[in-house]
Amino acid sequence: MVFKYIILGMLVLILISLGKALFHLSSAREDDGKKMVAALAWRIGLSVALFVLLIVAYYNGWIDPQHVSPAHSQ
Repeated sequence: MVFKYIILGMLVLILISLGKALFHLSSAREDDGKKMVAALAWRIGLSVALFVLLIVAYYNGWIDPQHVSPAHSQ
């Protein structure tokens, strides 16, 4: 259950970083280009970290696939 909150927290942080980059893209100050690149770099880093966390969690047995077969859907 705690793992779901960690995943949701990371997704929220990714969205916040993306929104921050959008804000800096639309503003016209001189140093906003560097801030936008930094926000996008954080987003990429968080996304990679989330992906690695999901892979580690799967291999350690912390999460399981639901094993839903599309051929047997009702």
